[in-house]
Amino acid sequence: MRDSKLIVGLMSGTSLDGVDAALVQIHRAGEESAVELKRFVSLPYPRDVRDALLRVASGRPVPAGVISQLSVLLGGLYAQAVKEVCQASRVSLGQLDLIGSHGQTIYHQSDPSDLCGYQIASTYQIGEAAVLVEETGVTTVSDFRPNDMAAGGTGAPLIPLVDFLLFREPKLGRVLLNLGGIANLTVLPPAAELDEIQAFDSGPGNMVIDALVRRLIGGKEGFDSEGGIASSGKPMALLLEALLADPYFSRPPPKSAGREQFGEEFVERILAVAGTSSTADLICTATELTARTVSDAVIRCAADATRLDQVAVSGGGVHNAYLMRRLKESLPHIDVIAADELGIPADAKEAVGFAVLANETFELAAGNVPAATGARRRVVLGKVTYGQNYGALRGYS
Repeated sequence: MRDSKLIVGLMSGTSLDGVDAALVQIHRAGEESAVELKRFVSLPYPRDVRDALLRVASGRPVPAGVISQLSVLLGGLYAQAVKEVCQASRVSLGQLDLIGSHGQTIYHQSDPSDLCGYQIASTYQIGEAAVLVEETGVTTVSDFRPNDMAAGGTGAPLIPLVDFLLFREPKLGRVLLNLGGIANLTVLPPAAELDEIQAFDSGPGNMVIDALVRRLIGGKEGFDSEGGIASSGKPMALLLEALLADPYFSRPPPKSAGREQFGEEFVERILAVAGTSSTADLICTATELTARTVSDAVIRCAADATRLDQVAVSGGGVHNAYLMRRLKESLPHIDVIAADELGIPADAKEAVGFAVLANETFELAAGNVPAATGARRRVVLGKVTYGQNYGALRGYS
């Protein structure tokens, strides 16, 4: 096998805004991994595609054919993202070794529920890997989450291994916080060992904010650009306290969340009690909900005999100036920074992460962290769809 691989990591998160592609050179694997980001691009979903994904992910019944067709469509869009990041770097598809594709989550329920008399937990990501492989010729690792869930885990978060490999420090306690649709964090005590990591979804990141913007304002962007709307309003104290009483926030980890917990039904609950409240106040309250639940989670981890010096933020929420300000105010004794200061752009970190996980899978190394997901054991993640380059990647002629 090759000591160094050129890999594209693809990430399309619960915000449903598009696909991120990171071209990454990875030397070796495991704790010897060295990662160099070559290029990053982000391709927004066409409006009709995003609307279709929102309908599918809302929990409302849709024909199986729509899901099947969307999965093939996304496979093609992912292939386009791979081609664009390669073109931007003047790298040919033939030079790629692997693609790591997270896929688009349309369902994630880590708490078992009754189905036909059986208790079932499941997750479902679409974005057909066969289409991606056919259009690029590159061996692809996809569908990372089910292996962890089959081993009794929550299937999320999966980036903690990446955080451990790339960002732990011998004398610095660090939290890696991703503010996507859902907020997830990895807690790395100084000189952390893998079984000392805490990692979980703290609750909504941008998901509730974005949904309220779409419902109350609309517009092309569909999100609170730089937090301008939230900063013009005031938190609604009674509503905020009611939202903070949601049982999810007091549950101990491991735990993971998605639209099933903080999607359409959650937003409807907010609107039902909002009455004639101003749009700015509602969006400010949703932003405060994210800031409070994240900071409360960090403070609880710090209180658990874990020294924390720094919170490094990635994901779309890093561009929300109001949200970042509220995080800094809520964590006055911890340095809150953008992940860019650690050497990987905040927008690219998750895509880079799935390139790293693809490399681990191809090396037959486990990619989950049971301390984070609750799985019974460490497992190799994902499914491999072989491309035309497989023989060369394995060192065959």
